[in-house]
Amino acid sequence: MDIDYSIIIPAYNEEAVLEYTLDQLKMAMSTVLLQGEIIVTDNNSTDHTADIARNAGALVVFEPVNQISRARNTGAKQARGRYLIFVDADTVIPPKLLQTALHNLESDHCCGGGATVAMDADIQGVAKKMVNSWNALSKHFQLAAGCFVYVRREDYDVCGGFSEAVFASEEIGLSRCLKRHGRKHGRKFSIITEPSAITSGRKLLWHSYAYQFILILTLVLFPFLTRFKWACGFWYKRPNQ
Repeated sequence: MDIDYSIIIPAYNEEAVLEYTLDQLKMAMSTVLLQGEIIVTDNNSTDHTADIARNAGALVVFEPVNQISRARNTGAKQARGRYLIFVDADTVIPPKLLQTALHNLESDHCCGGGATVAMDADIQGVAKKMVNSWNALSKHFQLAAGCFVYVRREDYDVCGGFSEAVFASEEIGLSRCLKRHGRKHGRKFSIITEPSAITSGRKLLWHSYAYQFILILTLVLFPFLTRFKWACGFWYKRPNQ
């Protein structure tokens, strides 16, 4: 059977959320005519992440180095689809979002894109402002959030995939490369605004607002720090660690 698109999920110790994510993803995939596959990259998990993925019918590949960009690229190497869709393990993709992303790629006028994000629970105050600010930046500058990125395989390959030189913001680098490459070939990079990708707000709860503000300010002022894992703890540290 020919595979039209591949959904790639990097996963490190995600047994608490992965089963639900995969159930919702398969439901969304059932609403499109194109043939898809799900690939879960087990990023050196110590829990039952890999077993949950296999039991759900996903192809599981292993990446020993705990790095998000590397996990995404490792999954992409095994993908058979001409379209690649990268989804985080704690992110739910509404059927309409999957349909719109595939429609954009099928049109041949789009090299890829992302989506605005919504939290899976009601958030208020500083957290809500942070999410709204990101969505505004994402739409204005056409930058994809890492929890949902869609791309034509050939354009992904031209850009060399996600940069493995960094431990965070790899989706920003890929967005910029795809926009440059797309313009040369008459294809746009498109952020889908309706519906949003529904992602977990757990990181906003795991880390204090002061820490998040200082981290964002530091990385904006000194972006080279994304090359060091110790500076990107927001994306890698869990409360029990």
